[in-house]
Amino acid sequence: MHEDGYIGRIEWAMAGRALPGQDVSGDRCVVLDTGTGTVLFAVLDGLGHGAAAAAAVDRATRVLAENRAEPLDVLMVLCHRAMSDTRGAAVTLALFGAEETQWLGVGNIDSIVLTAGPTGPQVSATALQSGGIVGYRLPSTLQPQTVPVRPGDLLLMSTDGVEVEPGQGVDLAKSTADIAQELLSRHAKDTDDALVLAARVRGVSNGTAQREAS
Repeated sequence: MHEDGYIGRIEWAMAGRALPGQDVSGDRCVVLDTGTGTVLFAVLDGLGHGAAAAAAVDRATRVLAENRAEPLDVLMVLCHRAMSDTRGAAVTLALFGAEETQWLGVGNIDSIVLTAGPTGPQVSATALQSGGIVGYRLPSTLQPQTVPVRPGDLLLMSTDGVEVEPGQGVDLAKSTADIAQELLSRHAKDTDDALVLAARVRGVSNGTAQREAS
């Protein structure tokens, strides 16, 4: 499965696939225009795989779509309630804008911001992963982080079905669609569902030209 597009100045793409031999993936990506110049990205990994994992995350995707203007901690609680009688999921939410990203994660979704450096892409920020399972047990404190971003910086979010070192094999000159698909193709495990989200604010950063919408 593959989706990509633009919301204002933000270019994004998602690439994912189900566990080999399965018809349904329990990994989901949600992309929502908040109407305030920011985009709400969510990556969800239903516990296990298959139809039951997919059913759990589908509950959360509906809640996010209906409540996109709420703060991230409120959204996480709403997802938790919606999945309370399901397997549950790992969930990371990121509110991505032109100058900063605010993110909040429960469970093992990897989320980083990459920036162009003198020797290649460098990790400028990494989201904290709070222990728990959304739908089963939330951490006692839900505290979103805020990190700065610049035009050209890349937000990367991936489920644990993708095994990749931060920044490994990423060419910031490529489109987000190419980046997400290449990471999935090279690093997806054969033992789980897998999903990669890539997003950035179009512009120029550190002399690296970014592709504009045609």
